[in-house]
Amino acid sequence: MRFWVGAYAPDDGAAEGIGILQAGEADAPGAGGPLGMVGTAVAAPGSPSWIAAHPAHDLLYAALESDGTVQAYRRTGDTRLAPVGAPVTAGAAVCHVAVAPDASFLVASCWGDGRVVRIDLDAAGRPSNPVAAADAADPYGSSPDEGTVSTGARVSGAVVPDLAAAARALREAAGDEFSHLVPAYDDGPETDAESEEAKAGTRVSRAHHAVFLPRGLVATTDMGLDLVRIWRHGAGDLRLVQEVVLPKGSGPRHGVWHPSGHLYVVTELSCEVFVLAPDREGRWHVRSGEPLLGTLDTDTAAELCLSRDASTLYAGVRGSDTVGVLSVRGAGEGLQLLALAETGTHWPRHHVVLDDTLLVAGQLAHEVVSLPLDARTGVPGRVRHRTPSPSPTRLLPIR
Repeated sequence: MRFWVGAYAPDDGAAEGIGILQAGEADAPGAGGPLGMVGTAVAAPGSPSWIAAHPAHDLLYAALESDGTVQAYRRTGDTRLAPVGAPVTAGAAVCHVAVAPDASFLVASCWGDGRVVRIDLDAAGRPSNPVAAADAADPYGSSPDEGTVSTGARVSGAVVPDLAAAARALREAAGDEFSHLVPAYDDGPETDAESEEAKAGTRVSRAHHAVFLPRGLVATTDMGLDLVRIWRHGAGDLRLVQEVVLPKGSGPRHGVWHPSGHLYVVTELSCEVFVLAPDREGRWHVRSGEPLLGTLDTDTAAELCLSRDASTLYAGVRGSDTVGVLSVRGAGEGLQLLALAETGTHWPRHHVVLDDTLLVAGQLAHEVVSLPLDARTGVPGRVRHRTPSPSPTRLLPIR
């Protein structure tokens, strides 16, 4: 089985563009066999950190994060992609794209400036006409000293964990002999804007992810303002329907829709998974939350995905480099943490489940690893296979 691999380019990582991963034999339905990178399908110096497929055509859409644009690519062979048209401007540090089920448009989420952007797709899948949706406002006000709410294992507060500072302090305390054992949380340079925000305790909008829901709705996350925003998509725009406020400082990052009618959202900063659902009048509420107990104060959660039968959730955690395994309870309204398992790689940015295998993109280890899943519990075992892969950030099965 093969996968497209989104990654960071040399300015932010080490990849040339969108790569191709081989997992197991080419004609095998699963991904449990040996891993290997086939090569680079197309050069993309703008850092294609997230990629999404057109539901019908042989097209990919990439969020070129460092360029702030969305680029379409057409498959021209088994291992090649070619750009389709010019890139479309989305916003600063665009980090996610989601294609509508009817392929009439896509939604781009921008971490740098908080923009949520609707981009039209024509009948051939070419993107155009970006329209920004309404800006988000801080539900907790602008004061960094306001009170904090938490339903998790630790109080998140208004201060975002400074992984770089923590790494430097730990390395200094460990001394020359053991400093190399401290994970390189400070590998990425801190921007001037991020530094000033941290000093001032400023809260800014950080759109990060979009999920299409039934009945013409879209949910987007705002990591900076602790919001899950519900939109209705119409002709040419997104209309805000409701905002669900999560605990201050929790940092909602990614979400996944469950067939029971619940939306699960993982929070990057507080390392929790929240369950959201609408009531009979269509108003959305938080139904429950489950902390990823055992994570460290400096950990940050990343990806969230379901098992094939939708009975188990997997939440990646960077820092301690683990994955939380959660069982779906009741009619989908409850979650129970079963295990916090080691991923066997560093900085698990993204992961996917294929039957009995968990594939994990270790961004800072520059590799992809596979782990077997226990048939009864769904808990990952030790790493079975690994392959070098430069700065991987997204694994997308090739149809």
